[in-house]
Amino acid sequence: MKLFFQGLKARFRDPRQFSVPKMARHCPICGYEGVFHALGTPPRWDGRCPSCGSRERHRLIHLWLEREGLDLKDGRTILHFAPEKYFIRQMDGASEYHTADIVPGKARHAMDMADMTFENASVDVLISNHVLEHVPDHHKAMDEIARVLKPGGFALLTVPQNWAREETYENPELSTDPERYAHYNDVHHLRFYGRDFPDLVAAHGLDVSGWRLPPEEEPRYGLCRDDVLWIARKPAG
Repeated sequence: MKLFFQGLKARFRDPRQFSVPKMARHCPICGYEGVFHALGTPPRWDGRCPSCGSRERHRLIHLWLEREGLDLKDGRTILHFAPEKYFIRQMDGASEYHTADIVPGKARHAMDMADMTFENASVDVLISNHVLEHVPDHHKAMDEIARVLKPGGFALLTVPQNWAREETYENPELSTDPERYAHYNDVHHLRFYGRDFPDLVAAHGLDVSGWRLPPEEEPRYGLCRDDVLWIARKPAG
């Protein structure tokens, strides 16, 4: 019944998404098999699982963890900024799972990513899905990520990227919502990362590698063709 009403809502919100042929997708998070729905403004068709609500980048991270054989409920200290509901549900019962958000009351810790309250080398895994583009001083945030990670620990980072540009575009003169939307595709974004994003992170002492599925596998999971999961590791020892 839930999926039936989700389908009706999707048709009401954006009927155009059903004007093209649809293939069944698979959600690795909840196991759903069937048509995915549109999300976002402008809408990204086939991006949202109607069963658990996961987005493309959520499924990308899940697939990486699954294929790496990693269980984040094994006692590691996890620090997750702007946590997604599906991940909070998955981590239920994990005492060392810490959520954080700059807005008080939205997570376990009210915390600025550029000024974390965690001790040096106290975090095994840091998760940040599309957060850095909102942070005024993202270089300070990257410094903080490197500071709180334990040697051998890693950060899972995703950001919106314009792959047509070599360098990240940032214009501090943009002051209005219409300007920011026109330049960054979002009124709340402060920059649009280019192909240099992994180099920006690596400059803060982290070893950065990108991960995505082969192109023939991406459609099955409804992944975005522009998304890369960046794994930023703090050197051990």
